Amino acid sequence: MEAQTAAAGTPAGAGAASYFLVESKGNWAGPTAGAFLMDAVALAEAGHRVRVFLVEDGVLSAVGADVPEIRRLAAAGAEILVDDFSAAQRALSATTLSPHVRLAGMDVAAAALTEDGCRGVWH
Repeated sequence: MEAQTAAAGTPAGAGAASYFLVESKGNWAGPTAGAFLMDAVALAEAGHRVRVFLVEDGVLSAVGADVPEIRRLAAAGAEILVDDFSAAQRALSATTLSPHVRLAGMDVAAAALTEDGCRGVWH
């Protein structure tokens, strides 16, 4: 999958919980940043709809083609979004980001968080 601009997601299917997880810390910030992403992997592997929104320094977790946490999230079926403003502030372009992520604006985050049944978590 190529890095691209995301559109607002569709509602979760019946019976599955929908999670919108916001990561604002980079993996270099300590073990809790990676652990948060691995929690997202566990939710996705359990069959829940999971969207991860990397914002602020969290966008640094998506730099490069082979980031283990990002690769595992994608393999588990999670949607991984990178805040376009945060990426631009750190001089990151779609070509420097993992192929498993998509650039998205805050409008996408707002739409996701206002969906019925969506559970938002900010780290």
